[in-house]
Amino acid sequence: MTTHVKPAAGESPVTGEFPEGLPIGDHWVEAPAAEDIRFPYDGTLVAQAPVGDPGLARRAVDAAVAVREQVGRLPSHTRRSALLATHDAVASRRADFERLLVLETGKPLVDCRVEVDRTLLTLLTAAEEVARLHGETVPLDLLPSGEGLLGFWTRKPIGVVVGIAGYNYPLLLATHKMAPSLAAGCPVIAKPAPQTPLATLWLVHLLREALHAAGAPQAAVQLVTGGPEVGAALTTDRRIGAVSFTGSAAVGHRIARDAAPTKVLLELGSNAALVVAADADLDAAADAVVRGGYYASGQACISVQRVIVVDSVREEFVARLTERVAQVVVGDPRDPATRVSALIDERSTERVCAWLEEAVKAGASLAAGGGVTDGVIEPTVLLDVDRSLAVWGEEVFGPVVAVRSVPDLQTAFDVVNDSRYGLHASVYTSALDTAFAALDRLEVGGVVVNEVPGFRSDVMPYGGVKDSGAGREGPRFAIEELTVTRMAVIRPTTTKP
Repeated sequence: MTTHVKPAAGESPVTGEFPEGLPIGDHWVEAPAAEDIRFPYDGTLVAQAPVGDPGLARRAVDAAVAVREQVGRLPSHTRRSALLATHDAVASRRADFERLLVLETGKPLVDCRVEVDRTLLTLLTAAEEVARLHGETVPLDLLPSGEGLLGFWTRKPIGVVVGIAGYNYPLLLATHKMAPSLAAGCPVIAKPAPQTPLATLWLVHLLREALHAAGAPQAAVQLVTGGPEVGAALTTDRRIGAVSFTGSAAVGHRIARDAAPTKVLLELGSNAALVVAADADLDAAADAVVRGGYYASGQACISVQRVIVVDSVREEFVARLTERVAQVVVGDPRDPATRVSALIDERSTERVCAWLEEAVKAGASLAAGGGVTDGVIEPTVLLDVDRSLAVWGEEVFGPVVAVRSVPDLQTAFDVVNDSRYGLHASVYTSALDTAFAALDRLEVGGVVVNEVPGFRSDVMPYGGVKDSGAGREGPRFAIEELTVTRMAVIRPTTTKP
């Protein structure tokens, strides 16, 4: 059987070429339940997705543990070829992947195209990193007792990995967890968000086919869907070597507590800030806020949320910003021109609207947007938001940007740091000393100068500090997180004639 995705009116079918059920062990097994996946923009049915349970989660762990040693000993060329074959398989189906992502996430097509691009880059980079997974020799004769000894260390797979992804970039986030796991020699069990399992199921199917063709066990990659009870069954199993989670801070904290002492890698929330200095190119800064604040309809952990402007350029910057926001295209995410569309579900829309209403009642003013048209929140700019409110201090995850002004750059940096989050931040300036001051002072995992804080290279170490998480993603750095060093010390013996 093959899972079919229902097309919108007038569209050709999108066929996710994967079997029905869930990929557990070396086979696809029947799921105990199914759930409708609906297009967030208009509520039409996309497909029915299989829903797992804790019993299937434990079964997946059993299967992963059974092949752990075999996967850990797979030759480098096998792991590399499987990742490269998957890259080629996704690339040959990229248009269908893009359309499927639009339908299950409701994200604009332009952002889904970027997601597929980055997925392909991650697969390719992980394959290349297989060749760079090695240790080194070390001198042991720094003390007299080490004379005549040979010392070196190698990297070994950490064991079974559980990868839990969010709904906003389901294909990419799953790839960030699965590709480095395979490159490191670790079996991996993926758990997609309940709202967006389809593209990830298809990717897992392609990975398993590539593994089989390379002579590796298909149980090296498995997927279980379901709610929190499935996640708990996976993350609390003591046989798991590492858990990699992308999602909210509250859930991440709970996973870290419940999974201890298992290693946990967390990519959590943010309220990314963009600082506009007095010497900034204001046109470029205004463009960046629009580009970085509303992509993926604001549903990105490093989308621009807080804009902190030096007083002397506030009025001119706000004028340029609101002029540009008025030009943002809102509507059907299937339209290539659309930049903002519906959020993942009605509950998310209601929450963002409630935060906006709270801010306006507390004295903030609307410079742009603030309304809802056909279920889509208009691109919104709030001015002078009280810093104690959720729309400033928490993660909005919607098309909302809040602007405040400060007297100088030092105050701006203090305001950026006055947050429980610390993922990415950016500064717009023409002064090199300001750029280096930002790199030195901002308490975040990434500082971006004269670009959006959402600029993220998949070949750089990505992650945050404080409540934004722990550990780093990006194939090279994730592979290091998913391996452990093994020290070796040898005293050669001489054989007497």
